[in-house]
Formats: sequence, structure tokens, C-alpha cells
Amino acid sequence: MSKLGAVVESVEKHEKFVLEQVKRARSDTKFGREMTERWNKIKGGIPIGRAPTGLPLPRLALPEIDEPGEIARYLFGDGLPGEFPYLNGAYREMYLEPLEEIEIGSYRKSPNGKNGPSAKSNGAKPKVIPQEEPTRLFSGLMLAEDTNKRFHFLSAHQRSKRLSTAFDGPTLYGIDSDAEGVMGKVGEGGVAVDTVEDMVRLYDGFEVGAPNFSASMTISGPAPIIMAMYIAAAKRRFGPKVVPNLRGTIQADIFKEVQAQNETIFPTEASLRFLCDMIEWTTEQMPRWYPVSISGYHIGEAGSTPVQQAAYTLSNGFAYAEMLAARGVPVDQFAPRLSFFLDCGLDVEYIALSRVSRKIWAIGMRDVFGASPRGQMFKLHTQTSGRSLIAAEFKNNLTRTAAELMLAYMNGTNSCHSNSADEPFTTPSEEWIRLAAHGQAILLEESGIFKHTMNMLSGSPGMKAVERAVEKAILEEFREIESLGGVMGAVENRYQRSQIQNAAHRYEQQIYDGTRPVVGLTRYRDPNEEPPEIELARTPRKRQQLQVNRLKRFKKTNAGKADKALRKLAAVVESGENTFPALLEAAEVCSLGQITGCLQELVGHFRPMV
Repeated sequence: MSKLGAVVESVEKHEKFVLEQVKRARSDTKFGREMTERWNKIKGGIPIGRAPTGLPLPRLALPEIDEPGEIARYLFGDGLPGEFPYLNGAYREMYLEPLEEIEIGSYRKSPNGKNGPSAKSNGAKPKVIPQEEPTRLFSGLMLAEDTNKRFHFLSAHQRSKRLSTAFDGPTLYGIDSDAEGVMGKVGEGGVAVDTVEDMVRLYDGFEVGAPNFSASMTISGPAPIIMAMYIAAAKRRFGPKVVPNLRGTIQADIFKEVQAQNETIFPTEASLRFLCDMIEWTTEQMPRWYPVSISGYHIGEAGSTPVQQAAYTLSNGFAYAEMLAARGVPVDQFAPRLSFFLDCGLDVEYIALSRVSRKIWAIGMRDVFGASPRGQMFKLHTQTSGRSLIAAEFKNNLTRTAAELMLAYMNGTNSCHSNSADEPFTTPSEEWIRLAAHGQAILLEESGIFKHTMNMLSGSPGMKAVERAVEKAILEEFREIESLGGVMGAVENRYQRSQIQNAAHRYEQQIYDGTRPVVGLTRYRDPNEEPPEIELARTPRKRQQLQVNRLKRFKKTNAGKADKALRKLAAVVESGENTFPALLEAAEVCSLGQITGCLQELVGHFRPMV
């Protein structure tokens, strides 16, 4: 049995354990009394804040139960926020407005919602509960300095600078901007990054080692190379001591590429080797960095059902954990550095999809891999569904995205990106990307839905019904993958890809046979609608040529050093050693395309699956 089969058994065993605790609380008077006393203590320790209207509200909402069996079911089956199995959230408090403790059991808002000092009351020392905005701002267009300008625009009013970067097509495939036939793609749909110098420009003006800064990079095939360039750029600006302080994420997920997207550049086994080399190095040297974002978003965007997205993402995560454990990397070194990325659409499964994923991950990592609590936590970034955005009457996309944001925050996502309404046509403009960011601010800051009380919308009978159905369906997918030899066996049998394709076809059929109504497209469409006038975001030819000229100068300046670095990299690859230290050296003097070409000569090219 593979680890995935053991995860299925562990989840089922946990469900039996919960039922046993429920029965025990009802039959064992002493244990039942302990449950009730614990529950009363928890409730008695919940701080009380006040809404702007003066309404007193608890910082944590708990169900009104006093029967020992139901208390046991809640504590062992759901868990408090920040406690196993993390169904109600990875952390004790998320999204809440900061409070200052004035005296025991009495709290008030911190001025302006910030973590600054304020007047004392009754001689008590204020205690500020810190928080970080979950909003992550996504951008990537033209050249590095253009994206840098957009980053500064988007983050101008954010206390925490949480930037997410999209790369252009050539960069995603490890191709240099001066390669034959790619000029027209340079800076289109993302930012062009060829060298460490581009990486310096990309984050210029941001203190990348600061506690309130984090960078996310959406790239997988050449992710170890781009990661090395990011480290090299940070060292150029702030010196070698900055490396342990770097915070952020690089997507790097190879499994989702071969299952859904095909944006990988080396054969699968070689890709996994380079990825695990990077994870092993960064988990040891960069304790604040997430070196892989195990990504269901692209699986969902390719057409999967929500359950397939969660099942394939979780099973991929367990496969990475198995590979790293086989290398001898301690589980409590790598497990806390694994992160996840799901989309959030409008299907009913999204009411509970992320909650169930957190639970399954926690149980599997604890019981199968022996991870401590930090390694059991399912750290999640969510993005609203790009697939749900419709060109017809596109302003309706604002409502779609708002509904998806609500679902994402109901599920306790750790960070979130909201798509722009104009994305069916072009790279988002400043107007629409600003409105997309404001959607999150309205939910989290203007409304009182999430900022006063944890669990405000969690645990309804409907949500619990969806949880049970989703969990059962995910475990059925696990069993099917296990029967095919685990994740790698299923990939070789093209199982995930074929299932995604079938689901995508069914989705489109449902739209056009009316089973899945789309407002403004198949229902309530305005017959007089005129095509919108939207300016397309394009990279001027002069800007593309500037990128090419810069790259050629870089190659000419570093020609001798590049040859030496590439020879050393090749020797390390052939020796079987960890390749990442050699990649770090090569990133200083070689371009992305030069490094990619060197590695492809050694390990070959990825052949896309049909």
C-alpha cells in the first residue's frame, strides 16, 4: 500500500475515533464532565469586542450546545480554529480587526485598525493582537519595471506588501526573449524575466527581506531557475544575510503541469528531481519561504470538478511529502513549507471544499507521515475562478467574483486573489484590477461579516452536509488513484488528465443544454448588447526590443563566467548531487534560456501528453 492508501485508512479511522469519543462522552460520566468543563472554559475565555454600532460580539462563535456528546463531536471532529483537524481554520484568528486588551475580559478596537500603541486604561498594559491582510495582489505585464510600477500602485495602501507575479509565455517555458520566433510574445500576458538584472528591476523599491513583504511567483517548469534568480537579486540588493529572511512562495508544482497544463520543460522525473533539490535546499536555508505551491487552481481551470481539483491537489501533496521523506528530509523540516493553491468557483462544493481539504491533509500528515502540528496545517491561497468570467455582459463578473470571495473567506483561506472583470478580453487594466482588490477590502474592512468574529458563517447544516459529501467523494478519488499505483502510476496512465478532459466537456455541455445557467450568456441576455470597447494591454515593439537588447548585453558581459558556471552545473547534474547550489551560482551570470538549454541537453525535453 502506498502512502495515499494509508491516508484513506487514517481519515476513516479518525471518523470512527470521533464517534467513539461521542459515545464515551455520553456513557462515561467523568469524561462527559471533562468535556463540559473544557467547553465552558473555552467559552468563558473568548474575548468580547464591539461592532461600530456598539453591539457586543464574541471573537469566536461556537455552537450553542451543552450535551457532552455534541461537545466531543465538535472538539474532535471539527476542532477550534487553529486546532486539529483545522476544519475551522489553520490559525486561531484570521481576518479579525486588531483589538487591544484593556483589562481581563474587556477589549476595544485598536485605533484605525492598526497595530500601534494607544492610551492605557486602568493602568493595564495594552496587548495588540497582530494580523496580516489576506489580500494578495497579482500582476505581470510588459517588462520588469512596468510590472514594478503596477506593484507599487496596487500596494500603496496595504500595510503588508504581498505581491504575486505572472510571467510571460517565453519565461514560463524557460526561453530567452532573444530566441528565434518569440519577439511577439515578450511581455505579453505576464512580465518578461531573462536575467537576475530583470529580477532586481521587478522588485525595486520593495524591501524583500522585511517581515511585512512576501513575493509569490506563478511559474513551474523553470521554477528552480527563477527561484535562484530571485535569491541572487535579493543578495545583490541587501547582501547574503537577507536570504533566511525572504518570505513568499514559488508555484513550482510539476504534477499539476503534467496533469492539466503542460507548462513544463524537462521530463517528469528530471523535473521532480530539480524541484525536490530546490525544496530540500530552501527548507533548510530559508525557513520563511514556501518552495512549492501545490496547485489545484490550474486543474480547476482546465475543467475538473471541484472534487477532482481537491483530490488531485491533495494526492499530489502527499506524493511530494513521500518523495521528500524518501530523501531523508525530516518531515518537520519540509511539511511546514508546503503550501496549496485552489480556485473558488460558484459550484455548491465550494461551500466546504477548502475546509475538507484542511481536515484530510491534517489527518494524513499527522497519522501517516508523523508531522507535528505545524506540518499538519494546510496553508491555502485561493483565487476566484477565471473560468467563471464571461465576456458577454462582462460587468456581471464583478458579482461573480464577489460571491466567490465570500465562499473563499467562509472557508478560511490564508490569502486570496480576486480576478478582474475584464480578464476575458485582456491583461487587467488599472481600473478593473483596482475594483477587484476593492472587492476584498469591502468584504474584509467595510463589512462586518468577517472582522469581528471567527466562525461567523461556519458550521450550518447545509455546510456540514456538503462537507460529508465532498469528503466521501475525495476519498473515492484517492482509492482510484491508489488502484493505479499512486500518483505517478495514475499520471503514467493519464488518469487525471482524462478525467479533467471528461469533466471539462461535461461542463460545456451543461452550459449549452441549460443545465448550468450563465446569466448574461444563456439566461437573461440583453439582445441589444453592443461589444464593449476595451483597450487591450499590449507590449509595444520598442519595449520588446529593449528587453532583447538588455539580454544581449548581459550575455556579452558575462560570456566567460557563464560558460564556467554552466560546465559546473552540468557536472553536478551528472554526479547526482543537489543541483540547487550550482543553480544559484549560474543565476548570477547566466540567462534563463542558457540554463534551461544546458539542463535540457543533459536530461532531455518534456513531451506533452495528449
